[in-house]
Parts: sequence; structure tokens; C-alpha cells
Amino acid sequence: MEKYYDVIVIGAGHAGCEAAHAAARIGASTLLITMDMNKIAQMSCNPAVGGIAKGQIVREIDALGGAMGQVTDATTIQFRMLNRSKGPAMWSPRAQCDRGKFIWAWREVLENTPNLHIWQDQVRRLIVEDTLAAQRPSTKACPDAQSPIAEAGSVCSDGVTKTAVGVETYLGMTFRAKSIILTAGTFLNGLMHIGRVQLPGGRCADPPSLELAESIAQHGIRVARMKTGTPVRIDARSVDFSLMTEQPGDTEGRRFSYIDPSYVANPSAPDSGSSLPCWITYTNEAVHERLREGLPDSPLYNGQIQSIGPRYCPSIETKLITFPDKDQHQLFLEPEGTNTNEYYLNGFSSSLPIDVQIEALKLIPAFRNLEIFRPGYAIEYDFFDPTQLHHSLESRVIKGLYLAGQVNGTTGYEEAAGQGLIAGINAARGCTGQEPLVLQRDQAYIGVLIDDLVCKGVDEPYRMFTSRAEYRILLRQDNADERLTEIGHRMGVATTERLNHYLKKKEEIERITRFAENYSVKMSDVNGLLERLATAPLTRGCKLMELLGRPQISFENLSSTLPQLREALHSITDRHNEIVEEAEIQIKYKGYIMREVEQAEKMHRLENIRIRGRFDYSTLQSISTEGRQKLVAHDPDTLAQASRIPGVSPSDINVLLVLLGR
Repeated sequence: MEKYYDVIVIGAGHAGCEAAHAAARIGASTLLITMDMNKIAQMSCNPAVGGIAKGQIVREIDALGGAMGQVTDATTIQFRMLNRSKGPAMWSPRAQCDRGKFIWAWREVLENTPNLHIWQDQVRRLIVEDTLAAQRPSTKACPDAQSPIAEAGSVCSDGVTKTAVGVETYLGMTFRAKSIILTAGTFLNGLMHIGRVQLPGGRCADPPSLELAESIAQHGIRVARMKTGTPVRIDARSVDFSLMTEQPGDTEGRRFSYIDPSYVANPSAPDSGSSLPCWITYTNEAVHERLREGLPDSPLYNGQIQSIGPRYCPSIETKLITFPDKDQHQLFLEPEGTNTNEYYLNGFSSSLPIDVQIEALKLIPAFRNLEIFRPGYAIEYDFFDPTQLHHSLESRVIKGLYLAGQVNGTTGYEEAAGQGLIAGINAARGCTGQEPLVLQRDQAYIGVLIDDLVCKGVDEPYRMFTSRAEYRILLRQDNADERLTEIGHRMGVATTERLNHYLKKKEEIERITRFAENYSVKMSDVNGLLERLATAPLTRGCKLMELLGRPQISFENLSSTLPQLREALHSITDRHNEIVEEAEIQIKYKGYIMREVEQAEKMHRLENIRIRGRFDYSTLQSISTEGRQKLVAHDPDTLAQASRIPGVSPSDINVLLVLLGR
């Protein structure tokens, strides 16, 4: 039996949900295939969304019209804004979520999205056909063509391209589509490890996908292995919380989504009074000694696991080896939901034997009577080389195939969801031959993420950090709507309601900024306040904007002495705190913001110089040997992308500029 769609999405994890939602919102007839509808958007590891740089990605997803932010808000049990002691470029929202409610909130979103259909099954094989270039309208040129759009199609010199046209499933169904999105997470040939025990699986209690990766790799897409892991899940009834330190959430009523003004009718949200705390404890030397005794049975150190794990989320046994002088490691005990005794032990990811995990944990005073629901484990899985992707996330090898999430070598729900959203948008646009959406590095962390994957590739699971973004003052968590909502609306994902919501906020920020630019402050009005705040008093009058440049000064403390300012701020009745905060950030950091804008504009000049298909790099002897090798391997679209490839030097870029007549 065959059925036809515009877009097929394989896998309903965080990437798959955003991809299917976006494609359907744009108007593409979309099919989402998942092996278990009751585990849609399953939080396979930590029951939390956001974190350093990750929270910015979630706000960007929301600003573009994605659903992760709203689903998170609907299921939040604790919210914290991280890095508040640093500048606003570093502020990162994070929410602890109810794992079960998160699944059902996402399922409700998907089941009520027009044009979106769900099929419970497992994909066995990708159907790929050789197609003449003339038969594929969206293919614009061969890779070796002397054209700015040479990158648009994976067409060989004989005019034939490999094209993904459908999938076959284990239930015997054949689904055909114009675009296929693969978001299989850790399921491709997944193998779980607990001590010397090895079990095939995509995660605990779920089977792996055993044939799909091979059906893709046989067409020339490079495949490799990665490893990740997850910690033990603890029964709260066995924990002595009096021996732990409570970590409460924020009380400011913040959220991820720009569009939802409150937590109305959300029984698990912080504003309803049911915010749940997390708890902090530490390992000790006795714990470490028991863990060391188990290292001969650790698959990470006995040769079972050969693949590379995440550097920035190491297992407890890796911490012992990497930091042998540390006598304790911090652990966070985090609730899995409002109506469950299941807790997640953040910081204790492990693949040691079950008895070693339990015995070691019982040496922590709070866990002396420990009972667990399941042990920690490691999992190995296949991923595909992301340097074989366009920035649209379409494969350079197989036309019409898009890849998003952990199959591209990333780690994290947020990184996956951001890729999924972009893949969904571009898969839908590809069905009608429209140009893909490519976010630049100064537009979004999502743009940084994809550019890093495509230009640099990965040799370990990729996790986003603020340090990866050279324009992080522009990419703050507070202004994602300013950067992206109009783009999302043009793409057809963000609604007109969302756009108008943003435009109203923009007007208010501009009004406050104009007030600060024009309002003159007298010495007599503020010098008393300035002295109390231990900052120099004024020696002359100045504009309010100039005064706000001081780190000690804020709209809040100035409004206590400036009645006109207080009146201007109090006139904001909708999203007051959000608007005032962003206006203040824009005013305080105006000089830094303008400097980064200028730097980004300089880089855009290189972004606009298209080079794919214009050089035979192997013959350019004036470029370094490593530079030639890297340029041949990556075949960048633009000169800016070439400049970001490791091994391509500034002098190599200058050679290309000379050859281009620049």
C-alpha cells in the first residue's frame, strides 16, 4: 500500500516534532512516523529544557513560531534564569519540566496541527532514485557550474542526481514524498551498555533502528559512531532530603514563550504555587573508591565502547579519571514531575554495573537507604557527517533528504529542536522550489549551530555554548523575537497574532528609548540617589540615556526620583517587566551592540561572495597543502564559510580574494 505526502518526518523526538509542526504550518501535507505515539518528544535524559546557550535556542525556536517554548511553559515545575551575575548576553533561561505532561502537551499540539498526520510504525528503508536533473524543478545547477546557485542540487556531471522519494516501513507500508526529514536520534543501530551487559536499543525499553542507517550510507553518506549516557533514576521515598541543600526556582514569573502572557490554567507552572525545588549533594572519597573498583567492568575503559562521548557532560567514571585530585563532585537531584516519586540524578551519568552504581550511591549520606527505578547506562549510535549537508540541512549527496538532531552529531534537546525547525521549514519550501531559510551567525544561535556543523564538522557530540557565538551580545535571550519573529512570519510558521504581539512590544521599547534619549536629568533630581549608590554625582545636567550607561543605574531606581520616568514606565500594562528589561539592555549596551553589528556587516561581505564551483582547489599551489585538502573536503558555499574551516588560514582566504579579482 502506498500513500503520498509533501514531507515525511522520521522520528518524533524533539527535532522531529519541530520539523513536522513547522512543515505542516507552512502548508505542506506532512507525515510524522514514530514507533510509539506515547513517547512523542520523550525527554530521554534530563527532564529539563534550556540552560547555558540552550535557553537562547529555545527562545529562538519560539520566536520563529516553533512550539518547544510553549510546551515547556505549559509543563514547567521550576524556572531559573542562569548567569544573572554576568552580563545579559550570558543570561540563559532553564526550566525543569514534568516529563509525562511534556509528552502529552506536545502530542496535543501535533494532533491539532492542520496538514499533519501521524503514523505509528518503524521505517525500514529510505527509497532513493536516480533522477535526471531536468525532471527535478528545484535542481538549479551542477556543483561544478560557474554560478552563485551551483550548490542548490546534488547533481552529477552526467545530469543525474540521487533523490529521496519515500520510505518503506516494517508494517509493509510505502510512503512517498517530495522531501524526507530524518530525525532518528540515538536509535540508528543503538547499543546500550550497563557494565559488561550489552542490549540493542535506542533508549531504555525501546528497540533500535537496525536497517535504516545502512539504506542511507550505501549512497555515499559518511556514517560514524558516537556515545552518550544517562544517570540513574531514584525513588524519592528512599532519600533523606534533610541531608541535602534545597535549590529553589526563581519567583519572577519568567517563561520561555513570547506569545503566552501568563501561566493561566497551568496547574504545574511556578505562578500557581506548585514550583518544586531541586536538591544538591556531593560525592565523597568513599564513593570514588567504590567506583574505581568497578572500572574494570566499565565499558568506557574495558574496550567495549570505542566511540566518543560528550566532553561537556561526562560520566562519573570519566570525572574520576579526568579529575583525579577532586575529592567530591556536585550532584543535582531533580524531580521528573509533580505527581511522581521518580527523580533524576544530574551529574551521575554512568555505564558501570548496576551493583557498583547502587553501592557507590549508598555511601552518600542522603542516599544510604537508596532505591532506584532504573540504572544509568551508556548508548552508542550511528550519526552522519554533517559536512555533507547544505546550510538548509538538505544532504549534498541525496536530494530531498534533510537531517536534523543527533543524527548530525549534536547532543541536547534544544540543539535538536532548532535543527528540526529549520529542516521542517526548508523541506516544505523545497517542495515548491522556494529558496531555503539559512540563518546567519549574527541572527541566531541556531545559525551558529548549523554553520559550525556544516563548516567544521564534529569529532564529539556537539553542545552549544555562548562562547561558540562571536556575536553573543546580539544573540541575547531577551531579543530573539526582535531577531526572528518577522522571519518566522514570512516563512509561514509564526502566526499574524504572534507578529502583532511582537510589533506592539517593539513600539513600546522604541517609545521608552526615545524618552531616554530626549529626557534631560537635572543634578538636583538625582545626585542624592547617585551618592547612595556610591557612584559619582553629576556636575552638569545630562540626558537620561547617558545616566543609564552607568552599571549602578537602572530604570527601577531612577523612577523613584524621576516622576516623569515613573509615569512613562507605568503606562506599560502588557508585559511590563519584559519590555522595560529589554529597553534598558539596549540602552546600557548600545555601544557594544553597535560594535558587533559593524563586525557582522564586515563578515557579511565575505558571506556574499559565492565560491562553490568556481575553483579546482587541488590545483591552487598558492594555497597551503592543508588548506587545499580542507577546501576540497568541505567545498564551502561562500568565502566566509571557507574562512571558518579549521586548517584554512587567513592567507589562504586572501589568495582566493585575489583570484576572484577582489
